[in-house]
Amino acid sequence: MDSEDLQQRLEALEQRVAALEGAQRAEPAEPSGSVVQYQGNLVEPVELEWRIQVDPARVLDMPDGPRTDVLAALGHPARAAIVRLLAQSGPQHTAALQEAAGLSSTGQLYHHLKSLTGCGLVEQDKRGTYRLRAQATIPALILLTAASDIAGQLRP
Repeated sequence: MDSEDLQQRLEALEQRVAALEGAQRAEPAEPSGSVVQYQGNLVEPVELEWRIQVDPARVLDMPDGPRTDVLAALGHPARAAIVRLLAQSGPQHTAALQEAAGLSSTGQLYHHLKSLTGCGLVEQDKRGTYRLRAQATIPALILLTAASDIAGQLRP
């Protein structure tokens, strides 16, 4: 194996580790003068650091489907309650999720979990246990924070 091949393999491994740790970063915005950025650091329930910086034109040119799936998933009170519990307490068994969401049946719970897993917010940890995807934790908290700001909940 030559040194160039080894370097490429090392870089690929570093990218995979960063994604698993939730520390993957977007490419810096082109120096066009416009930038949108956000960042976050968590210690509990998991240790994460996240920073995104992107040209807004790039974001506005992306297809709406995937992002509206995420927004729709967070837009239902039961799903928002599930995300809030997972963000506060880490992985949870379905019984705790059902209680937090105020749902009367496991069928209703799995309907909401399907929406949350389908858009990439939540993943099954082990049988009957779910967690926020590491890469989605800080962005989900930022979406909830931004929605609270728009709704006027953060202002005195």
